Amino acid sequence: MKLLNVGFGNTVMVERIIAVINTGSSPARKIKELAKQEGKLIDVTEGRRTRSILIMDSNHVVLSSVQSDTITQRMQALHIDVHLAEFERDKKQRPE
Repeated sequence: MKLLNVGFGNTVMVERIIAVINTGSSPARKIKELAKQEGKLIDVTEGRRTRSILIMDSNHVVLSSVQSDTITQRMQALHIDVHLAEFERDKKQRPE
């Protein structure tokens, strides 16, 4: 289980993220409003401007004040760490 920092010490499970989207579009605003109506909106912006929206596999929508590009970079960094750990594990298991 890998946790992704989405701002102010708040984290989400990387494996549960379906999409990271920008906030400027009309569909993004609609997704936010529908999640609010369904009680599935999680706001972790601490009162700051929403800069990205994370859509989770549980239909929860997480509002973050971190740029979507930054979140994507953090996700890629975690993914690289996973592959490096697997490589090291496989390397130890190989007979020499």
